[in-house]
Amino acid sequence: MTTESPRWFTSSYSNNGGTCVEVATNLAAAHGTVPVRDSKNADGPALDLSTSAFAAFVAAVKGDGLELA
Repeated sequence: MTTESPRWFTSSYSNNGGTCVEVATNLAAAHGTVPVRDSKNADGPALDLSTSAFAAFVAAVKGDGLELA
């Protein structure tokens, strides 16, 4: 059995001096998760989001549906 490793990337829109998150969407189909991590701390923890939670987050961002405190 082989274990697929995350292939991390940042958005092409990220050009803000390193304050970004990285995602690994290559695991979505096989594992049902999208890992997310801080781009400044590549050896740090990753948050595994379900594909539905990640899709809802992206839709909210695109639709300006996020409310920040």
